[in-house]
Amino acid sequence: MTHVEHGFGPVWNRESRVLVLGSMPSPKSRQAGFYFMNPHNRFWPVMEALFDRQIGPSIAERRSFLLETGLALWDVIASCDIQGAQDASIRNALANDLRPLLSASAIGHVFVSGATATRLYRQLIQPQLNEAGLAVPMTPLPSTSPANARMSLEALRQAYRPIMLALED
Repeated sequence: MTHVEHGFGPVWNRESRVLVLGSMPSPKSRQAGFYFMNPHNRFWPVMEALFDRQIGPSIAERRSFLLETGLALWDVIASCDIQGAQDASIRNALANDLRPLLSASAIGHVFVSGATATRLYRQLIQPQLNEAGLAVPMTPLPSTSPANARMSLEALRQAYRPIMLALED
């Protein structure tokens, strides 16, 4: 078990309309300093399928895609104890504070990727938002992690379609 600090902040701007949250970046993502950088994670292929466009492998291309499409990206957890990239091993999680980001942007919907991230969002973040009077709908999504290999890319694309609907609102 290793204590891990998130290490990098959210990708967003004032025009961001949808926030997608993971749990905690994997060791490969932390090493790269950006989200979903494990080549076996299917987040970026799902985004390419959903938006019907090539995104490119560089951090600059991925960041640009997010900002152009109105997506913001961050994680539920600011720090925790974790074994490798195993969400099931997460202990002592401290949440990121979403209130400043939600207050300073056009984000009207939050999507949370994975069961652990969803549970921790409901446990740690939702009470903060309720207390601050920030009523932003949240939709849980399946994880794009290699640990969720039972879902095909097409099934993940279908599961992530509500993001497109939220961007159209």
